[in-house]
Amino acid sequence: MSTPKVLHITARDNPSLQRLRKLSQDAAAYRKLGSVWLEGDHLARALLQRGQQPTLAVVSEAAYAEPALRELADAAPRVLVLPLALFKSISGLESPAQIGFEVAHVAGLSPLKGVDSVVLDRLQDAGNVGTILRSAAAFGFRQVLALKGTAALWSAKVLRAGMGAHFGLRLVEGLAPEDLDGLDLPLIATSSHAQSQLHQTRLPSPCAWVMGHEGQGVQPALMQRCGLTVGIPQPGGEESLNVGSAAAICLYESARQRLA
Repeated sequence: MSTPKVLHITARDNPSLQRLRKLSQDAAAYRKLGSVWLEGDHLARALLQRGQQPTLAVVSEAAYAEPALRELADAAPRVLVLPLALFKSISGLESPAQIGFEVAHVAGLSPLKGVDSVVLDRLQDAGNVGTILRSAAAFGFRQVLALKGTAALWSAKVLRAGMGAHFGLRLVEGLAPEDLDGLDLPLIATSSHAQSQLHQTRLPSPCAWVMGHEGQGVQPALMQRCGLTVGIPQPGGEESLNVGSAAAICLYESARQRLA
């Protein structure tokens, strides 16, 4: 590994810090600026473990004095070392993690055909989106396809909820229902009115699971494209499950049948 260029920064108006503030404060800023801010050593290590590289590391003076965090920061070609008060000015956390990476964002990806996928239909809650990304990665789904109106996949809140799952997935945003027609995959949705129950249904593989808006469910134009709907048994009598919980159950059942 080459020796990084290390700069000690004390000016609040440094251009790199101004850019990072925008990335941490504006959920969709990565689309305009072409990079993503990963705060915390967990996300930074998850990126490196997937064989990906940051463009910049930012670390507090105290953190850079710790050997483990210094080694982590030095994985980047450029390192900015800041006083803690200045690091707090770019942090999106109440208790700043004192280290973060800036990573180039690749926009304009197209969906891959014929691979296990998850479709997010206008999900609004960043925690739900990040949770579903974690489940997708854990259960062997290779890509997540977000329709227009879904929470920004690379926002700081979704990144934190995803806990590193982003780096093992192909993530495509801004799609319309008709963009899914070329997937060469059967689409599956859940419904409380479905005749088939999840645990009694032989699921197609590969497939694309469709997860709908927290309050409105799957939009009609997308539901019409689903060749299969299944119900999740709820013997406790609740009206419905949180979409993150429902997704985990469905993706697990797909993985279980795939490995059986």
